[in-house]
Amino acid sequence: MLLVHAHPDDEAIPTGATMARYAAQGVQVCLVTCTQGEHGEVVTEELAWLREAGPEALGKHREGELAAALVELGVSRHEWLGGAGRWWDSGMAGTDENSDPRAFAGADLDDAVREMVAIMRRERPHVVISDNDRGSYGHPDHVQAYRVTAAALERVADPGYARELGEPWEVAKVYWSAVPRSTIQRLVDQGLWPIESEMPGIPDAEVTTQIDGREHHAAKVAALGAHRSQVNLEEGMFAFAVRSPEFALEHFQLVRGRRGPGTAGDFGWEDDLFAGLGQS
Repeated sequence: MLLVHAHPDDEAIPTGATMARYAAQGVQVCLVTCTQGEHGEVVTEELAWLREAGPEALGKHREGELAAALVELGVSRHEWLGGAGRWWDSGMAGTDENSDPRAFAGADLDDAVREMVAIMRRERPHVVISDNDRGSYGHPDHVQAYRVTAAALERVADPGYARELGEPWEVAKVYWSAVPRSTIQRLVDQGLWPIESEMPGIPDAEVTTQIDGREHHAAKVAALGAHRSQVNLEEGMFAFAVRSPEFALEHFQLVRGRRGPGTAGDFGWEDDLFAGLGQS
């Protein structure tokens, strides 16, 4: 299994329990992170010095936070796309950081895709998970992570593309991480979701898969807590979310491959990302 996320902490929020569950089952889980999150907002006063230390210092700090989070999830395989610091966090949409020549959102697509194909051919995953084509909430790096992953998936199996990067590999199933509209609506009703216009979720009927990671709820919370510069577990939305084991129910939308059987939810969602593999 290979997961692609734009910044440190993006792995823990939508997919942390899934990563922990499959790692515990002995599945080879590899995370690809596209930037070090150099322009993230520092949310804790204990780390306020990072606000003045500059983006490189914050990126290096977040590198350490990610390493700690992966230990909590039991995941040992990790790649920085193009190497640590190759591309920088682009900042939120419409900010000056978008135009920085190092910004991932402006990365040469061919260069980034080549780096992704190299990782995919090396890891040879049966399942790939990325953000959706809207970047979930429109962050430029999330959108770019989707673009790079989608383009790499078209090239990784092509025997005529960059054979020096390894043998071609066909990925059997591809998923976008997803948040059901019903979940968003509950958060809106409770006054805990201020970004409904940017991230309204997707209709429940378009969700295909629910992974029950409640057994790994504590690992997900610990991984999220490792990202101390970015996540406040004392107050606000995450403080509320982590109190419930339901926070470890994670959802996906299958966009390539055979949908396997399942009984989760009202729509018969799959309960295993590997369901249906090997069926003709």
